[in-house]
Amino acid sequence: MAQKTVSAESGATLRTLLNLWPFMWPSDRPDLKMRVAMATFFLVLAKVVLVLVPYFYKWATNALSGEGAPPAYIPAALAGPLMLVVAYNLMRITQQGFNQLRDALFARVGQHAVRQLAYRTFVHMHALSLRFHLERRTGGLSRIIERGTKGIDVIVRFTILNTLPTLLEFALSAVVFAIAYGWAYVSIIAVTVCAYIWFTVLASNWRIAIRREMNNSDTDANTKAIDSLLNFETVKYFNNEAMEARRFDGAMVRYEEAATRTWTSLGWLNFGQGIIFGLGMASAMGLSAWEVMRGTQTIGDFVFINALLMQLSIPLNFIGSIYREIRQALTDIEQMFDLLDVPAEVQDRQGAKPLEVSEGQVRFENVCFAYDPSRPILKGISLDIPAGKTVAVVGPSGAGKSTISRLLFRFYDVQQGAILIDGQDLRDVTQESLRAAIGMVPQDTVLFNDTIAYNIRYGRPDASQEEVRRAAELAQIADFIEDLPDGYETMVGERGLKLSGGEKQRVAIARTILKAPPILILDEATSALDTHTEQDIQAALDLVSRGRTTLVIAHRLSTVIAADEIIVLRAGQIEERGTHRALLDKGGLYAEMWNRQREASEAEERLRRARETDEMGMVVRHEPTY
Repeated sequence: MAQKTVSAESGATLRTLLNLWPFMWPSDRPDLKMRVAMATFFLVLAKVVLVLVPYFYKWATNALSGEGAPPAYIPAALAGPLMLVVAYNLMRITQQGFNQLRDALFARVGQHAVRQLAYRTFVHMHALSLRFHLERRTGGLSRIIERGTKGIDVIVRFTILNTLPTLLEFALSAVVFAIAYGWAYVSIIAVTVCAYIWFTVLASNWRIAIRREMNNSDTDANTKAIDSLLNFETVKYFNNEAMEARRFDGAMVRYEEAATRTWTSLGWLNFGQGIIFGLGMASAMGLSAWEVMRGTQTIGDFVFINALLMQLSIPLNFIGSIYREIRQALTDIEQMFDLLDVPAEVQDRQGAKPLEVSEGQVRFENVCFAYDPSRPILKGISLDIPAGKTVAVVGPSGAGKSTISRLLFRFYDVQQGAILIDGQDLRDVTQESLRAAIGMVPQDTVLFNDTIAYNIRYGRPDASQEEVRRAAELAQIADFIEDLPDGYETMVGERGLKLSGGEKQRVAIARTILKAPPILILDEATSALDTHTEQDIQAALDLVSRGRTTLVIAHRLSTVIAADEIIVLRAGQIEERGTHRALLDKGGLYAEMWNRQREASEAEERLRRARETDEMGMVVRHEPTY
């Protein structure tokens, strides 16, 4: 089982690295490739200079102790102890300068990779099906994307800028030790490096499971926080602030425990690495001290070995950090690439053409659909919406009314039958052209947290300010907007919560007017409004639908009286069809629903009048007499 787990981990890591390669070496950006090449060149140059730095330290030490002179190729003017000290520090400064130049050159490459991955993820999220978005957890999803975009920056930087050059530094150091001091030192360094890397990999793999647990707890906590804040009013309605706080704190307790284990395990990892390198360094320096005592090495050789090992400890420690950071970054972006691997349920067919709307006739031919195969929603629906006419679909809750609008928008594909617009099957045209031809006024209008003008202009982003004003006038909301202190620049708040239900609906109508689609869907557009507001909104909707092919999904039957045809659904099948008067005369399901709603409206009206009478009586009773 353990072997299978390791194999699965390795496969996931390799798959993630392969997915990352296009971001690390962008094929469409030769300028970025040039930056990568130049950054790598300066990094290699910096490593070569770094290996030479201890030589000046050695020569300066020997010059000060009188035990030896610099090589003959060092000019006499630079052979003095002070000049060697200056040269030593200049070399260190030069090496740092090359490193900073490398970072400056590579900055654009790293940020371009981050932007491209974030952009691709954002586009993919919008390409996924409605089913996915109905099941998603917004808070957790935002955390996955946030960690993933940071993770790619870590991997791109560490893989290209540090891993190969660090291996180069190891190789150069090994060559120097082999030539100048013999294979005994190379053997000590090799054993130290191998033990160090073995321990680092072993401990880091152990820490990955802890890191995943911490990420899951962080995602869970963020999901609960976002969900609670999005439902702020509901929390207040039921006085459940304390319960929400306990739920959030429960997730944070798990995060706290996992984060504590993460930092504790990091401490043990660093301590183990220190012990291994300390033993290796003690062995090499002990051997050098013994040779100094024998007279086969100078004090300069001793400090050279010490300086080179100290320099080697930095990339060696960095190898541990590289592996640790890369594994952690891979863990962070693993879920993001899993997200990118989620296929879009609805996709354009190969060779799909743009929809051509000549008249706007819509036809459902024996349409069958189920969200779950065990529970069919639509069972052989056939209906026609003639060009420029209005057809209403009514029925009890769960009859499949809203499913019809979702299928027409192609949020889902039908399982049997076909939906045609001017004779073109929706599955044979591009989704972009289809949705450009359809306007929607939904029951629950959700606005962007921006200005009123932005939300109206969302129907057609290139519309002029005058066109926005005209759309607002047709939607009967222009006077309201112009009375606001900031007018069209008024912010509507998150999901449009600063506006009333009627005001939000009028904004939705205005942006649909601005879109000017040939086909219109009104999905229970007034069911959440009071009777007076409904009548005002209905007038605006009648104006919008004039001359357009219109599908009305209705709960209140009073809004569909003027429809050219009314389709009555029951349990996913057409129960009745006809005009309002014909259906009433038939005395079937529609007539039953109509009578029930009329009785409810009359009862509501009687109650309203009784309240008004009572209020007037109270005014009369309290009126002063003289």
